[in-house]
Amino acid sequence: MPATIRTFRDSDALALSALTQAAILTIGPLAYAPDQIAAWAARHPGPERFVASALKADMILVAVDANDTAVAYTLTEASGHCDMLYCHPDHAGQGLAIALLAETERWARNTGLARLFTEASELARPVFERAGFVVLHRRDFDIAHAGAAIPIHNYAMEKRLD
Repeated sequence: MPATIRTFRDSDALALSALTQAAILTIGPLAYAPDQIAAWAARHPGPERFVASALKADMILVAVDANDTAVAYTLTEASGHCDMLYCHPDHAGQGLAIALLAETERWARNTGLARLFTEASELARPVFERAGFVVLHRRDFDIAHAGAAIPIHNYAMEKRLD
């Protein structure tokens, strides 16, 4: 049975936090070095972040399986900033990210937003491009981790809705 997309429930918070870590630790090494993965994973918050985001009216869309278990999600701030898009490694490559971005775009248009924007990882960039986002520029920066400045990069991207 294909996944269903629904809005976030507080009871999803722990699963989304675990799903994020699983995606970073399992899929991340396809494009990033071990020190980059460790720094990336360490900066992602626990379940409380999802509850706080929902309380401030961020849109969190969750793809769930037949057992209502979260398998992918996107978190978009009211400004149109797509802050997170993650898929559990066991469900990657099944079109869930594209489906979530399509639902996010519907929400954004209904809200009257003129654009969606994000900072996409090397791995998420192709998904965002398939959803119609364009790269504005590569972002090279450091993440402080374990007493070091770990260099990493992502891509500033946007999709105009007007």
